[in-house]
Amino acid sequence: MSKTKAWISAMRLRTLPLSFSVIIVGNALAYTHSVYPECSGLYWEFNWKLFGLTLLTTLLLQILSNFANDYGDSKKGADNADRIGPERAVQSGVLSSKDMLKGMIITSLLSLISGLYLIYFAFGGFNKFFFSFLLLGVFSIIGAIMYTVGKKAYGYLGLGDVFVFIFFGLLGVHGSYFLHYQEIYIPAIIFSVIMGCFCTAVLNLNNMRDQVNDKKVGKMTLAVRLGFKGAKIYHYILFLIAWFPILLMLLPSIERNWLTALLFLPVLVIHALHIRKVIKVSDPKDFDPELKKIALSSFLFSILFFLSIYLDAIY
Repeated sequence: MSKTKAWISAMRLRTLPLSFSVIIVGNALAYTHSVYPECSGLYWEFNWKLFGLTLLTTLLLQILSNFANDYGDSKKGADNADRIGPERAVQSGVLSSKDMLKGMIITSLLSLISGLYLIYFAFGGFNKFFFSFLLLGVFSIIGAIMYTVGKKAYGYLGLGDVFVFIFFGLLGVHGSYFLHYQEIYIPAIIFSVIMGCFCTAVLNLNNMRDQVNDKKVGKMTLAVRLGFKGAKIYHYILFLIAWFPILLMLLPSIERNWLTALLFLPVLVIHALHIRKVIKVSDPKDFDPELKKIALSSFLFSILFFLSIYLDAIY
C-alpha cells in the first residue's frame, strides 16, 4: 500500500456519512423555519453556505478524530494482530507515528481555521456567541484527539459513549441549528437525543466487536465494563430511546401525509433487522458488518428527514 492510499485509509471515509448525518438533521430543523414560520414565529431564508461550512468543519474534525485514533491506539498497543476490522495505517507500518502526528497537527489547524470562519460567518462578527462557539470548537478539537491520545484518554476510561452523545448529538444537531437562529429549540433537543443515540450505538457496536482485545490492552470501554450481555442490553436501550420519540411524531403525521411518514419505514426495518441480528450474535466478529449498516442507515435517516420536510412543504 502506497503512502497516499495509507492516508486515505487513515481518514476512514466510511465514518463520514455518520458525522454528516447529525449536521443534516440540525440544518433540516433550521430549514423548517423557511417553510413553516409558525414553528416558532421565525422566518428566514435557509442559508446554504452556512450548511456547507458546517459540513466542511465536521469533515475536518472527523478526519482529525480518525487520525488521532490511529495514532493513539497504535501507541497503546490496541492495534495488534488480535484486533478485528481493517488494518490501521500506523499498524501496517506504511505510515509512522511521526507521520500521523504531523497529519493530526495539520488537520487540527485546518479544523480551527474552518471553524473560525464558520462561526464568524454565522454570528456576523466577534460577539458573545462567537466566543462561546470558539470555546466549543476548541473543546471539539481536544475531544477528537483525547479519545485515544494521552495518559488519560477518555476512550480508555469508558467515557467514549458520553462524549460521542454530547459532540455528535447535542453539539452536532442543536449546535448546527443554533448557528442559524441563535435560539434554544425543543425539537432540536429531541433530535439531538435521537441522533446521539444512533451515533453512540455505532460506537458501542465497534466496542462490542473489539471488547476481547480491548480488555487485554487495558482499553476499558463501556462495552468491556458492561460485559457481552450487558453491552447488548445497552445497545437495545439506545435504539428504544431513539425510536420512541420518532414514532410519537410520525403517528399524527400519517393522517396528514401518510406518504411522507412512510419515508422512514426503510430505516425502521433496517434497525429492526439489526437488533434481531445483535440478539443472535455470539461471536464478536459478527458485529463488524453491522457497523456499516447502522452508520449508513443513520445517514439515510437524515436525508429522509430533510426530504420529508421539503415534501411536506410542497404537498
